[in-house]
Amino acid sequence: MKAVIVYASTTGNTEQMAQAIAEGVKAAGAEAVVSSAEKASEADALAADVLLLGSPAMGAEVLDDPMEAFFSSIENSLSGKKVGLFGSYDWGDGQWMRDWEERVKAAGAQLLNGAGLTVHLTPESADKESCTAFGTKAVRDK
Repeated sequence: MKAVIVYASTTGNTEQMAQAIAEGVKAAGAEAVVSSAEKASEADALAADVLLLGSPAMGAEVLDDPMEAFFSSIENSLSGKKVGLFGSYDWGDGQWMRDWEERVKAAGAQLLNGAGLTVHLTPESADKESCTAFGTKAVRDK
């Protein structure tokens, strides 16, 4: 079982989430490959058993530019894939995540956990535990 975790992070918050999620994937006995959206391989992402994507909310609650570019490049190839979403935010009510969830579903992917995992600002200890559990559940609920 292989999970590819691709994230964009401007302040380090979403990167911390990605690392905690990777810990959960590994704890479940699966391989975790973590990459920034700028360096991620589209082919590797699409070949993974589970694809976990993370982005902070930016501007008017939209994806960070590097994640938007990466996601747009694979969006039409997600049908039948298992995809989990995560990200951090500072303001707003999570509209960026709800919009992203709808895009994943519209692409025909299975949205893991039924919704994305969000953290307000810097992940605290309890948030990191939630991220680790998210990673474990993502690979166990195949």
